[in-house]
Amino acid sequence: MKNIQLLLVLMLFVALHSAAQETACITEQNIHYYPEDVNQSDAYINERCVLDIYYPTDEETFGTIVWFHGGGLTQGQKEIPEALKNKGVCVVGVSYRLHPKVKSPKYVEDAAAAVAWTIKNIEDYGGDSTLVFVSGHSAGGYLTSMIGLDKRWLAEFGVDANQIAGLIPFSGHTITHFTIRQERGIPGTQPVVDDMAPLFHVRADAPPLLLITGDREKEMLGRYEENAFLMRMMKVVGHKETRLYEMDGYGHGMTFPAFPLLLEEVKRISEDR
Repeated sequence: MKNIQLLLVLMLFVALHSAAQETACITEQNIHYYPEDVNQSDAYINERCVLDIYYPTDEETFGTIVWFHGGGLTQGQKEIPEALKNKGVCVVGVSYRLHPKVKSPKYVEDAAAAVAWTIKNIEDYGGDSTLVFVSGHSAGGYLTSMIGLDKRWLAEFGVDANQIAGLIPFSGHTITHFTIRQERGIPGTQPVVDDMAPLFHVRADAPPLLLITGDREKEMLGRYEENAFLMRMMKVVGHKETRLYEMDGYGHGMTFPAFPLLLEEVKRISEDR
């Protein structure tokens, strides 16, 4: 009986603690990350180029995760993943323009604009501009690596890509994305590494890079292998903080076991600052 009573007390404590955490966070939705004159000049930008920001009200100088949704650059909506809520961090969920209404490099431009907005504005919400992390799944992982490794995209918005605290792409292309290859009439089975491939931009001075994929036997075509190649080439050029995790038993939808790794990486880097 005592064990049952203790269990009930613990369950009540956890429920109350979780409820308290819920009330300590605020979500603001549909914030435009391009300037107003740009929004007014293009109806599709005005519709799609928005973000939601979920931030704690009882934390000081917290870390922020910019999260890009997946969907092959052809579908998907901004989201605040449930697994990242109530963890003492801010989460910025971003929508971006999609194929076929736009073509490359508009997707990457939007991703850079959203990250630049976050770095420039997060302190207004209580965050730390030196602790902005970028992550996303699949197409979102591709966008994460592109703007983090190829410095030209953020430079367009007056931000150095090395201001990003860490890059944590989930199962993202490191070769040129298959939708971009499709736009050029290149079949999905033909790998391409050009200036629209994160692999093209390996550099020793990049932010810490944590690559996470599903099981190589269950993943999308070549996805583990291209991430392993990026890891190897980053090390070849002298990058000291590239790691690769393979989620055994999980396919392309490997976010469930990956979210704790993302949060641990944010904690690790934040504590070292």
